Amino acid sequence: MRSRPTLTFRSLIAPAALLACAGWIATPRALSAAEDEPGPTLGSIERLDPALDEIIAPDARMERIAEGFTWVEGPVWDAAGERLLFSDTMHNVVHQWKKGQGVGVFLRPSGYTGETPRGGEPGSNGLTFDHEGRLVLCQHGDRRIARARLDGDCSFTTLVNNYEGKRLNSPNDGIFKSNGDYYFTDPFYGLLGENHDEGKELDFSGVYRLSKDGTLTLLTKELKNPNGLAFSPDEKTLYVGNSDPQKAIWMAYPVKDDGTIGPGRLFGDVTERVGKVPGLPDGLKVDEKGNIFATGPGGVLIFNSEGKHLGTLATGEPTGNCAFGEDGSVLYITANKYLARIPLKTKGPIPGARRP
Repeated sequence: MRSRPTLTFRSLIAPAALLACAGWIATPRALSAAEDEPGPTLGSIERLDPALDEIIAPDARMERIAEGFTWVEGPVWDAAGERLLFSDTMHNVVHQWKKGQGVGVFLRPSGYTGETPRGGEPGSNGLTFDHEGRLVLCQHGDRRIARARLDGDCSFTTLVNNYEGKRLNSPNDGIFKSNGDYYFTDPFYGLLGENHDEGKELDFSGVYRLSKDGTLTLLTKELKNPNGLAFSPDEKTLYVGNSDPQKAIWMAYPVKDDGTIGPGRLFGDVTERVGKVPGLPDGLKVDEKGNIFATGPGGVLIFNSEGKHLGTLATGEPTGNCAFGEDGSVLYITANKYLARIPLKTKGPIPGARRP
């Protein structure tokens, strides 16, 4: 992600001999508050409109529940396991956090399964569950969308890794539509090289739809760095963030009956904030009322469905993504080296929550 700070080292990551699945393997890099003790506060809340009080209570605060990471991303609530899963892109790991148990390694490797050690951001990024409750990952290192099998011998099934015979760049974030189609973005952040172009085969960064029958459709290539994406509650609008310092925007695309999209409209523009506060447009989520929680310059920016900026969860950190958790009334936030949460007065959808 371009919103993460520039690191002063390049760690070499080699895959583990075996996948580690669903185990509580302690990690010394993460700390968590005890279940009955509130964690320390992260940042502050900037209130720009009284309407924010109907979304975030006036006395609410962001609680830091884990820390010590390098750059965490792609959170998703696992309703069946009552835990949060999130990616550590630099260390090729999916972590899990659960009340009363803290943080442990859930899946390693998560995004790169090759034999040759590599640097950069090899791990998974966006995580979600399909309608059958299976974990689907955007894998930077393997440059594909994959489904994880977590019972017995853990393994990955490739859902898509190329467009018209050319390898994808490094899939970043993905969501399922209610009909089972999967939409994802494919910027270049997971590629190696000074300009993230080593091995690049496509000359654009696309937004795609992978239909449930396996057909891949390019929806748009107009954004330089497409990143987070989410549907409106009625699935008639697709929001996409663009992590471009020169054009830090969110677009809103009408979704056609056939699942493709029409010409987009500018939903939000925060280019003038870039460099003044940490971050760029990154991951985003939409609650049941159509409010948009979009990570970007300053933290998590909250907009109503008309695009009015109501306020910001100002983390003070480059902020990668967020996710609704528990019954949908808690927002979990991955902010650089921190994992935080805040209670909401609204609710958002939980991917794969209605699963057998």
